[in-house]
Amino acid sequence: MNKVWLVTGASSGFGRAIAEAALAEGDVVVGAARRTEALADLVAARPDQMEALSLDVTDTAAAEAAVRDVVARHGRIDVLVNNAGRTHVGAFEETTEAELRELFDLHVFGPAALTRAVLPHMRERRSGAIVQMSSMGGQMSFAGFSAYSGTKFALEGLSEGLADEVRDFGIKVLIVEPGSFRTGLFEAGRAGASADTGVYAKVSETRGFVSGGDGSQPGDPAKAAALILAALDAEETPLRLPLGDDAVTAVLGHLDAVRADIAAWEKRTRATAFED
Repeated sequence: MNKVWLVTGASSGFGRAIAEAALAEGDVVVGAARRTEALADLVAARPDQMEALSLDVTDTAAAEAAVRDVVARHGRIDVLVNNAGRTHVGAFEETTEAELRELFDLHVFGPAALTRAVLPHMRERRSGAIVQMSSMGGQMSFAGFSAYSGTKFALEGLSEGLADEVRDFGIKVLIVEPGSFRTGLFEAGRAGASADTGVYAKVSETRGFVSGGDGSQPGDPAKAAALILAALDAEETPLRLPLGDDAVTAVLGHLDAVRADIAAWEKRTRATAFED
C-alpha cells in the first residue's frame, strides 16, 4: 500500500528531495512550507499525489490542526519528516537568548509538537515512521556551531527516548545526520549569524566556511533521499543514519574521542561509590 507522507520544509533541500523520492514511489506527499508557491511545480506535475500545506513549524499551536486536516483527507499519516530548519553561526558568548530560543522553536519545539500530534494516529494503527532531520552536528560540535548543535543534540535526545517508547507500537524513529550537502542551507538569505566581535578566531573561520560553501558541497540530496527511503523500508531501520563521507568520518572520530576520554578516567570514575 502506498504511503502518506507529511514533510516539513518541503520547498527546498532535503525536504524537496524526499518529497520527490516518495512521489516517484507512487506515494502521496503533503508538503508543508511557509512559501507553498515553491511547491507549485510538484503539485502541477502530480496533482493526485502532491499537496502543499501552508505551515510555519514554529507555530506549535497549528501542529495539531495541520495533522488533523491531513488525516481527515487521507485517513492516515504513514511518515512524518521533521525537516524544516536552518543553520546558524556564532560564538556561544555572542549568541543572544532570542537567537537561541528561535533555533529551539524551529529545531526542537516545532518537531516535538508535530510528533505529539501524529503519535495517537500511528499508535492506533500500530504502524508509522518519524524521520528527524538532524545533522552530524547532532553528535558533535565545533566553534561557531554551539547554538545550532545544541538544538540538534536536544532533538536527538528526545528522539532516542521516543524510539524506545514507540517501538512496541510498530512505530519507527529514524534520526538522519547529514554532513555537507547542496541543499541551500548555507545560502546567505537562509544562514543565520550572531553578531561577530572578532574575539573568537575559530568562529571567524567557521563563518568563512559557511559563507563561501554554498553550491560546492559534495553531498547529493537526491542520493540522500533514496537512502532515507531505503532505511525506512529495511526490516531493521537504524536509529541513526549519518549521511555523507564527511559525516561518517566525523561521527566515528567523535565516538573514538569520547571512548578515549572515558577510558583514560575509567578506573577512577568507576570507583566513586560509597564504601560499604
